[in-house]
Amino acid sequence: MHAQLPVARLNIASLAAAIAAISVVGLGLALSIPLLAFELDARGISSTWIGLNTAVGGIATVLCAPFLPDLVRRYGAGPMMMGAVALGAASLLAFKVTDAFILWFPLRFLFGASLCVLFVVSEFWINAAAPADRRGLVIGIYATTLSLGFAGGPAILSLVGTSGWAPYVIGAAFFALASIPVMIGTSQAPVIEKESSRGVLSLLRIAPAATLAAFVFGAVETGLVNFLPLYGLRRGLGEGEAALLLTIAELGNVGLQIPLGLISDRMDRRKLLLACGLVGLAGAVLIPFLAIDGLAMMATVFVMTGIVAGLYTVGLTLLGARFHGAALATANAAFVMLYSIGLIVGPISVGTGMGLMGPHGFAVMLAAFLLVYVLVVAVQLVRDR
Repeated sequence: MHAQLPVARLNIASLAAAIAAISVVGLGLALSIPLLAFELDARGISSTWIGLNTAVGGIATVLCAPFLPDLVRRYGAGPMMMGAVALGAASLLAFKVTDAFILWFPLRFLFGASLCVLFVVSEFWINAAAPADRRGLVIGIYATTLSLGFAGGPAILSLVGTSGWAPYVIGAAFFALASIPVMIGTSQAPVIEKESSRGVLSLLRIAPAATLAAFVFGAVETGLVNFLPLYGLRRGLGEGEAALLLTIAELGNVGLQIPLGLISDRMDRRKLLLACGLVGLAGAVLIPFLAIDGLAMMATVFVMTGIVAGLYTVGLTLLGARFHGAALATANAAFVMLYSIGLIVGPISVGTGMGLMGPHGFAVMLAAFLLVYVLVVAVQLVRDR
């Protein structure tokens, strides 16, 4: 009995390291994007240039992610995470002292690269460390923590404001705090023994249900978060009511990931991904027909947003069950790359849809993403019978 206790402690420390890292990713993204936008606006930078600068973070993820499996193999997951934590904290503070806007582009790239490392390595780490029979539960906890991190960023800004040093120092302090569990758990970090024979893009063909789930989640989630308040305003809600509708939607993210993770431990995960896609599609189709200020609308956006977020949770769980070692690290890199591409494509598509079709273009474009995903997963399930 006594010989087993250290193993349990070390496993918990290992999982805690990955979960702490993802909470920083969520906090870092949710705090930095509005904070830096406010900072640039106060300096007189146009919204077009603010958007271009923000997009550099996504470009950093797409460019850096394919190299991370080999870097983790060479230097180890623990040192990579510690380096990313230090780079994230330093680059966030550097924004405040850098007056020349042109220098914000390399800074944004470095900050985006640090978050990319934390995303990819922590997801590889948690997938490798999670026990096979409880992987869904563990990743459900992980996804819930990520959602709480996303909620925490704006909450910090609402408390301390967006001017002065306080939000930058607090953001950097969270990075520093996350380094503590990473240091404690680093001795139990997963190791990649050999190079992966698979490329990032080849995994799209091998595991489309899992990898495309990240793209669809990124596109739908970001499109919804960016445009749900605007959709509410255009259908007659006041600003406070529109913001409340978004808050209810985000609560779905926080509340439904652990239940979905538990379910994924007990059934075919591809079928669960198909079910998530179908529920999300049904929600998107329903939205134009519901009273914008009714309980049915609130319930729909709560369930739809939480279930669509399940694409990320269950997709990540499926990758962990399907791949191991270097192939798992490569699969996680592909997952994060596709998620980041979704972050770029989603808002552009939904915004264009609303421009062409009016307010309901919001729901039409969300439904289109989910319909394509449902068809891809259904075809795969039929082929594999």
